[in-house]
Amino acid sequence: MALGPTATAHVDVVGRHRNALVTLISTAFPRIQAQHQTADWRKSRFDEPASEDLSRFHAVAAGRNLVMIHLESTGAGYLHPYGSPVDPMPKLTRLATKAVLFENAYAVYPESIKGLFSVLCSRYPAFDSRAESYERVSTPSIAQVLAKAGYRTALFHSGRFMYLGMESVVGKRGYQTLEDAGDIGGNHNSSFGVDEPATVKRMLGWVDALPRDKRFFITYLPIAGHHPYETPEPGPFPENEDIGRYRNALHYADAVVAELIEGLRIRGLDENTLFVIFGDHGEAFGQHQGNYGHTLFIYEENIRVPLLLVAPGLFEGPIRVHRTASLIDLAPTICDLLGLPPPADYQGRSLLQPERGMALFFADYSLGFFGLRDGDWKFIHELDSGRSKLFDLCSDPGETNDLARKLPERVAEYLPRLQQWSAAQKDLILRCQR
Repeated sequence: MALGPTATAHVDVVGRHRNALVTLISTAFPRIQAQHQTADWRKSRFDEPASEDLSRFHAVAAGRNLVMIHLESTGAGYLHPYGSPVDPMPKLTRLATKAVLFENAYAVYPESIKGLFSVLCSRYPAFDSRAESYERVSTPSIAQVLAKAGYRTALFHSGRFMYLGMESVVGKRGYQTLEDAGDIGGNHNSSFGVDEPATVKRMLGWVDALPRDKRFFITYLPIAGHHPYETPEPGPFPENEDIGRYRNALHYADAVVAELIEGLRIRGLDENTLFVIFGDHGEAFGQHQGNYGHTLFIYEENIRVPLLLVAPGLFEGPIRVHRTASLIDLAPTICDLLGLPPPADYQGRSLLQPERGMALFFADYSLGFFGLRDGDWKFIHELDSGRSKLFDLCSDPGETNDLARKLPERVAEYLPRLQQWSAAQKDLILRCQR
């Protein structure tokens, strides 16, 4: 027992050292204490090369409609444009040839609900917080910004808003139309949701009912890609393993996204629309010990996601951006593309600007982790054991060679930065509630 805390700081036991009773009791105490402090938490103190400058695209999509597609459980590493040898989403691959593609984009949190809050409101969620607490956060969402600018706004979800408190995140966020599986119906209805073509049909019907001169903003939240990776029809990949079923689910999601874009093309709306397509988080299949699904860890398979900006007629060639991006940057980036001023309290920054910044992320579902991506470097810290890991993703993209002991100066920089950021964000979420 005396050696336990020291041992777990050096040996990765993935939480198996925990006593069930002690762990249950510990949940009554916060793992992160709120503390008021301000800083540019994402600014790196290590020298980095010059960043790609996309500022020439400021206001290039002004006056366009906006369609924002949150691909469920879609990790970047499983897609062909991101280096996968197989291609479960060939239509997305074709879209990438005429898109701005961010090669190193990260979710803030490896789960849909808090991740959705970070996308809509450009605010980091707080450690060990409940979804219901975000209902009272007053930061304007991107839907509220666009509604104020004269857009009709709608969110369509093939699942159900009651799941894990999603209604607290999407309600009163500026969406004039909010529909989930219960409103949409469909050919394949279950407790989890409805088939994606039914949702696409519903979205296109909503567009058809709008005046032709009215700009619109659609947020589409599919469920295809979520475990248990079910699809109405067999896909092209073997079904005997989870990874094959997962790829079939991505293939299914790919087809319905293409159906939506084609539906807008038939209506003559595609070249007057900006499409923002990204994974809400990744999905793990045992790449690291104990890592399955998406909520438990913050390895690359959990939080590195695809991010594409597609604007027919504007981006005519592939533009690949290597620098680190975060999904918290989406709302200010959309404002920049549309030529609209972002709210002052957004924590993200426009990805059109050349300024570099680290991506910050955390997981608190079971074990507590926070981490960051800084250039080629990835840092992860486990709160329970006090163990830190450092990876050079350039030479070690699979995160197998921990360099924390060899590079203590980086650990000494990153760890207090993340500790202070987590405490400050918990305080900020409490203070910015109505």
